[in-house]
Amino acid sequence: MPQFIKDVQDLRRRAEQKMEEGAVTQSYKGDVNKTIDILNEALATEIVCVLRYMHHYFMATGVHGAAARDEFKEHADEEREHADLVAERIQQLGGKPDFNPKNLLERSISHYVEGETLAGMIREDLIAERMVIELYQQMIRYFENNDPTTRILIERLLKDEEEHATDLTDLLYIVNPETGKTEGEDPGTNALRMTPSKQQSRDGGKSATLQEQKQPEDHSKERNRILNELRRMGDKKKKPAA
Repeated sequence: MPQFIKDVQDLRRRAEQKMEEGAVTQSYKGDVNKTIDILNEALATEIVCVLRYMHHYFMATGVHGAAARDEFKEHADEEREHADLVAERIQQLGGKPDFNPKNLLERSISHYVEGETLAGMIREDLIAERMVIELYQQMIRYFENNDPTTRILIERLLKDEEEHATDLTDLLYIVNPETGKTEGEDPGTNALRMTPSKQQSRDGGKSATLQEQKQPEDHSKERNRILNELRRMGDKKKKPAA
């Protein structure tokens, strides 16, 4: 006899009832209809995020645009995968994934904001990710043990969204979202004009320019030459006239 089941025949009878419900059994402790509504909100949110990221992917320009474009595209692909997973779970629970464009913005908690600059795009994406993170944390607490499968799904999505937020935060060091200006100069932009101090900081101080390596020795030689010249001049003054 299985450890968790006292009556196998009773388990079979329950399984034979409402077979059309598939994975949803009598032991399901959640509210199926409410779960489907919640997941459709998550689906709409993911789709809106895909659309926003793809717009930013095509519109990102400037010296730092390439790095940002790669992040936007990667995030869009992952959000699209999230949407597929959520839609699959909705169908598994006997619901219908809502892909109706008219309902997307009504259901989504994430806003579709294009952003006029690269800094604005990064800012809007980061705000959206932080909103989704909070939403998914609340969903996980709601499902708990009543629907462990849906909870685990949302936990997986949450992990990706937190990584997205971290990636976008890193981009803030490239572009200031408040001013739209770059915070630091790309090292490759003016590599030939890099100062010795910057070069040392980049290689950990292990190397120095040829001029820096020779400077102490040259300075010592010049100092000695001047001192010797002054001594000779002093000796000439001390020598009595013939």
